[in-house]
Amino acid sequence: MNKIIQTIIYLLFFGVNLISAQEKPRLFVLTDIGGDPDDQMSMVRLMTYANQIDIEGLVATEVKDQVNPDRIQQIVEAYGKVRNNLELHESGFPKAEYLQKYISKGSPVGGMDGIGIGKDSPGSELLINTVDKKDTRPLWVNVWGGPSVLAQALWKVRNTRSKQELAKFVAKLRVYAISDQDNSGPWIRKEFPELFYIVTPGANAGGGFHHSTWIGIGGDKFHGRFGGADFELVTNEWLERNIRKKGFLGKMYPHWEFMMEGDTPAFLYLVNNGLNNPEHPNWGGWGGRYELYTPKTEKWFYQPETHPIWTNADDEVLGTDGEWHETNQATIWRWREAYQNDFAARMDWTIVPYDKANHPPVVKLDHPAYIKAKKGDRIELSAISTTDPDGDPLSYEWFCYEEAGTRAMSNSRTGIKHDIIGFDQPKATIIVKSSRVMPPGIGTMHIILAVTDHGSPRLTRYQRVIIDVIE
Repeated sequence: MNKIIQTIIYLLFFGVNLISAQEKPRLFVLTDIGGDPDDQMSMVRLMTYANQIDIEGLVATEVKDQVNPDRIQQIVEAYGKVRNNLELHESGFPKAEYLQKYISKGSPVGGMDGIGIGKDSPGSELLINTVDKKDTRPLWVNVWGGPSVLAQALWKVRNTRSKQELAKFVAKLRVYAISDQDNSGPWIRKEFPELFYIVTPGANAGGGFHHSTWIGIGGDKFHGRFGGADFELVTNEWLERNIRKKGFLGKMYPHWEFMMEGDTPAFLYLVNNGLNNPEHPNWGGWGGRYELYTPKTEKWFYQPETHPIWTNADDEVLGTDGEWHETNQATIWRWREAYQNDFAARMDWTIVPYDKANHPPVVKLDHPAYIKAKKGDRIELSAISTTDPDGDPLSYEWFCYEEAGTRAMSNSRTGIKHDIIGFDQPKATIIVKSSRVMPPGIGTMHIILAVTDHGSPRLTRYQRVIIDVIE
């Protein structure tokens, strides 16, 4: 099968998702900034990716019966002081004045007490208007605190529009929520079952945070209490050296009290790094991996889930301790060195000229990213067209992300395992083995290429090859 036919099949198979992966995602943030310092930390990191994401809402939501949009304003003002320097390294950073137009606030009354007649807020009105824009892209809503602003917007649209108009409104939304920080999240999922919703359900008071996927960002010692990740990369000491000491934006980054940046996975999920594909949570990326199912009720849930949602999924990852760890948190911490180094480099961009900083490699495949194959086929993989803007040497790693595919395969310790010949070279080979574990052995295999430069800090970008194994 020639490359043109393979490319056509890929477009037909994945449709708009291939195109949407190349577009800037739209983002609307709901943040309970002013409570724990992690929201402020995440907001600083978000500013360094403001050229990759179209930010269309930064809404301060309820925390202890108040809202704090001034905290967002302060960070955006600090961003404005370094924006021109960021622009030296990558184009597309919006001016601070542009972002300030999208700073707003929700009601100081949180949860379901803030939903209903007369409960509209500037934030909920901004959200409705943003969804209503004539833009074919979906709107991603990051819920860093309670989602009552989203709940009120949905409530109003349902009560003022037709069923068809409501369905159109809901279809444009994509939600990534950092657990359930009040009771309006479960209400949203029950009342609007068609809504695309990523979440680990549950309230912190009942222990819900301990079981969440997002804790993998840095909750090794506190909420998550897991092993395997390199904890040194998320300590206050590392952050002091690599983030806080770097200019006006670094000064806005506080010390953490419980863990680093609990809200960050929600937008890391959208970063254009060659790995993330937001329309496919089950494919995995810097923001974690999630699968669509109805979770069984746990004691920390506000209420039972009544239909499938995108929620916890496990990856098996070899940790820094030399042991295998199979947890939902591992779907995030497996990428920790890459996303922390990326943040450190972007903070460098706020203070130094282009030739004094490192920039990520540009990974290019020499063949289609979607390949049909049969058992026994030998597939040649190549990325010799990959370049580095700084001329740094590059390291390559091709690996099979088994959990992301649909083909029944093994874990790392039993049954069939696909070894990639030349896995550390620009060109590699994989032979599609027959499955002796879970016949018939058809379905997709996700082959990830991670390319890491030898600059400082070392930066990684990816490409994903999907091999569709047929009879």
